[in-house]
Order: sequence, then C-alpha cells, then structure tokens
Amino acid sequence: MRVEGEVSKFQNIKRGVRQGCVLSPDLFSLYSEIIMRNLEGHPGIKIGGSNINNLRYADDTVLIAENEKDLQQLLDIVKEESEKKGLELNRKKTEVMVVSRKQELPTINIYIKGTRLKQKDQFKYLGSLISSDGRNNSEVASRIAQAKTNFQKMKTVLTNKNISIRTRRRALECYIEPILMYGCEAWTISKQTQKKLEATEMWFLRRMLRISWTAKKTNDTVLEEAHTTRLLISKIRKRQATFFGHVMRREKLENLVTTGMLEGKRSRGKQREKLIEGLADWLKAGKSLEAIEATKDRKK
Repeated sequence: MRVEGEVSKFQNIKRGVRQGCVLSPDLFSLYSEIIMRNLEGHPGIKIGGSNINNLRYADDTVLIAENEKDLQQLLDIVKEESEKKGLELNRKKTEVMVVSRKQELPTINIYIKGTRLKQKDQFKYLGSLISSDGRNNSEVASRIAQAKTNFQKMKTVLTNKNISIRTRRRALECYIEPILMYGCEAWTISKQTQKKLEATEMWFLRRMLRISWTAKKTNDTVLEEAHTTRLLISKIRKRQATFFGHVMRREKLENLVTTGMLEGKRSRGKQREKLIEGLADWLKAGKSLEAIEATKDRKK
C-alpha cells in the first residue's frame, strides 16, 4: 500500500475485491474465461457444423446440451473448475429448462452436490422471457402487459386533452413503445402475434383520445382522430431489418445461429416460420437468400 508516497511491505489480501472496485470486472472476466475454456470440445448443440455449449454475457451464463447426460457433464466441469479457483456455484440461482415442441414437457434431473436443480418452463434472460416451447408468445404478452402498466402510470399526461395529440403521441413513442419493443429484433411475428400488437396500438390511441369501449367507433376513425396511421408493426420490422443487416455483416455467432442448420431430423407436422423467412416476406425479398444478399448494401 502507498500512503502519501510511502510504500508498505507486500500484504496478502484475503477478502477479495469490494463492490465498485475497478479490478472486479476484469478479474471476473479472466476467471470465467479460464473456467469456460475447459468446456471446449465437449458436446453441446451443433448449428451449421459448429458446436455451441455455452452462452455468456457479463455474469449471466447459459450451458446448452442436447440431452441430460451431456448437460450434467458440462455443469460438473464448471463446478469443479470454479472450486479450483475458489468460486462456488449458487444452487438457488441455478435453474434448468428443456426446450421442446412436445405437448408434455420432458422432465430433466440435473444435480449440484446432490441437490436437484429446479426445472422451469420459462425464465428471464437478459431482460427477455425465454419459454420452453421455443416460441415468443409469452415474451410478447409480457411486454404488452408492462407497456400497459407504464401507460397507466403516465395516464395524467397521455390522456390530457390540454396537450396536443401530436405531443402525447411523441411521449408514447419515447416512454411506452421502448418498453413494448424491447428485444423485438428477435421476435418471430405470426399472424396471431401481429393482431395482438395491433390491438395494443389501438388500445393506447383509444385511451389517449378518451374513447369509451362502448362507443362504436372503428379503428380507422380512431386513427383519423389521432392524425396517424398504424405504425407499430412497421417500426418493429424496421428494427428487425436493421439488426438483421448488422448481424449478417458481422459474421459472428448471431449470424451462425440465424442462418445455420440444426443437425438431426425435422419434427412431424408444419414447420414453424423462421425469423428470417418472415422478415424476407416483409422486405419483399422473395427468399431468405435474397434478404441475406441485400444486407451487403447497408443503405438497402
């Protein structure tokens, strides 16, 4: 330690870093990188010929595998390597989920030191709701609910007729729509989802204009009174197109996940629409490959 230019003898620090210490994020990144390197070569999920067994963002870590045995092996490695570095997995904060198209969700038994981890059918990851069915219906419903709740908190401003509808629409765009559209770049918008989003857009406008639900006014009349048109779906698609272009030009993991093929047999029945297919249709690009090709021209 150095105090007023005088340096002490070397000391052993036994308490680790304090909250707010500038060394903390660097040390965490260093340790987590060394720990996770031990997972290289172990089975995960193969997409486009590449093996992916973990995803990391800051201190949020997800381990991915095709079956129970492989996932338990990945967890055991992380647990053992963490303990070697003086770190311990928090059993209460560690959860497991199976992503499946089956009506009845398969049960999975994953353990840390003899304690079975909780199996969830959905969980929040980086602010978005991930569901076991692999769809984004729950996430969209959650976003709509949050946006409506925040609309009610700003009700005195958004429904105030002394403020012009243009200013109130601008306030809606600045404070409510970002809550609704958070993470929309990864949404697959089905016809049902589009109807829900369009209904939410009209819900906002009707309340801003103080139009009672008993008043028999068509949506076209409401849009005319608000001096606007339907914009929400267009805004979402534009954000998706911008992000899609960024992902395609960057040619990293996101690109691989979006364009790569999963190994194995296709499930029976009609296949789900992919994000890239819905986007290509909206962009009138015809096929997915045309949409990918178009991303080379940033302005386009």
